[in-house]
Amino acid sequence: MSPDLSDLLAQLRLPDSYGETIDSVCRPLAERIVGWRAVAGRSVIVGLCGPQGIGKSTLCVVLAALIKTRGLNIAVLGIDDLYLPKARRSAMAAAIHPLFATRGPPGTHDVALGLRLFDALTNAAPAHIIRVPVFDKAADDRVAETLWPETVAPVDVLLFEGWCVGVRPQGAASLAKPLNELEAQEDPDGRWRALVEAALAGPYQTLFARLNHLILLQPPSFETVHAWRAEQEEKLAKRLAETPGASGRAMSEGELRRFIQHYERLTRHMMAGGPKIADLVIEFDADRRPLTLSEPRS
Repeated sequence: MSPDLSDLLAQLRLPDSYGETIDSVCRPLAERIVGWRAVAGRSVIVGLCGPQGIGKSTLCVVLAALIKTRGLNIAVLGIDDLYLPKARRSAMAAAIHPLFATRGPPGTHDVALGLRLFDALTNAAPAHIIRVPVFDKAADDRVAETLWPETVAPVDVLLFEGWCVGVRPQGAASLAKPLNELEAQEDPDGRWRALVEAALAGPYQTLFARLNHLILLQPPSFETVHAWRAEQEEKLAKRLAETPGASGRAMSEGELRRFIQHYERLTRHMMAGGPKIADLVIEFDADRRPLTLSEPRS
């Protein structure tokens, strides 16, 4: 591993064993993405989909570092950073359905902002400065625009990562029966599920249609996803404790269990149908170690 990536591992607080993932997954993916850009002859938008906790953000940071060494300009945008501000979601909860107060499912993102960013980052005049939004999960709100980081556009590669990136609608028939306790108790008539499906089938498909390629990170089970998300919350609690003046707090186990149920339906749907629409699929074990890389659409 190069010294630069060794430094990056230290900055990300990753174990030395992640070097194996870099060699077996990150380097081949970076080469593939560089190849996609070369064939296109223009900016490409690469979607990277996977459930919570599987390591999408970390993978994108490493991919960006590798791709930059090839002389390409790259930006990373997370669908989480497109979440609607807390006040907007609170208004939706009051006017449309209480479950829209919780960030995550389709309907809680600013899709129009995402489309504007896609255009700005890939079609801007040379050396144009674009501000990229940031969402603070501890505060459950969008960071003030004056604090958004700046990116020089146009980029050669835009990595767009998120838990539901590229996912297609389920179909009305699959929504009839509640999947978990949250749906049974807080959405017994299926109205919230139908609204989420309508958002996914409408504005989100417009956004996802802009992807040139899709990479799927596949977990072994949904139960593993829950465990990974709990680890994320533990890390958040530790970071908040170590940061003087930090606002917000981590979720309790009960809060996390309820939170995860907002995501369960589409996560399971993605796990079942994602391999059919992805250009590349990487399967992981319960320890987040990559097992296989396949090309289902080749």
